[in-house]
Amino acid sequence: MKKVLITGSTQGIGKSIATALVAKGYEVVVHCSKDLEKAEKVRKEISASKAVVCDLSDMADIKSLYAKTGTVDCLILNASVQYKNKWTDVSESEFDNQIDVNFKSTFFLMQDYLPAMKEKGFGRVITIGSVNQYRNHPELTIYSATKCAVEGLVRNIAKQVAPYGITVNNVAPGAILTPRNRSVYDDDNAREKVESLIPIGRFGEPEDIVGAIVLLCSEQGSYITGADIVIDGGMKL
Repeated sequence: MKKVLITGSTQGIGKSIATALVAKGYEVVVHCSKDLEKAEKVRKEISASKAVVCDLSDMADIKSLYAKTGTVDCLILNASVQYKNKWTDVSESEFDNQIDVNFKSTFFLMQDYLPAMKEKGFGRVITIGSVNQYRNHPELTIYSATKCAVEGLVRNIAKQVAPYGITVNNVAPGAILTPRNRSVYDDDNAREKVESLIPIGRFGEPEDIVGAIVLLCSEQGSYITGADIVIDGGMKL
């Protein structure tokens, strides 16, 4: 049985991924930033194997996560933070938090988890990016930059670890119906404005992202590495 850690897996895309991988027979570790009770509730709900908390904005906490989970076969780095703000109004704390959670934690969790994958000769690392790697949203300047940085990290590390049986890929969702986007979706005018930018004509569901993740975790995905898979209903176009 393959073991997988999914950061930010108590809601939205992360929870849908966790649910799908449990159904596929994976041993799933659910992660939440601070609320262990919430993580345990989701673990029981989806029959995952373990729940852990780790504040990904805190370096000491990041370095403690491996001890809580042990080795994993698949590392899915889904957790992120986002502040919508004009670039001229971004505060230092907003800047730092997005860099720390979205980019810095990704790098150091790879650093912690990949050595055991190398020894085993098998590993899957998947980062969850964003269509904002490509679209220049005026209120997501720093968020977009962090996602671009992660995608560059993926390409660099993928080449270095491929000889060890490890694949590293990025999946970039578009406008997905998650709690983060609920306020937009629930506002008719705002929703219609966003949907007008999507050739398929609708917000995606978290489940729309799951198929690519399942493939990348599997043996069938073993020849895919260094890729950026955009799942956005054509929003990038």
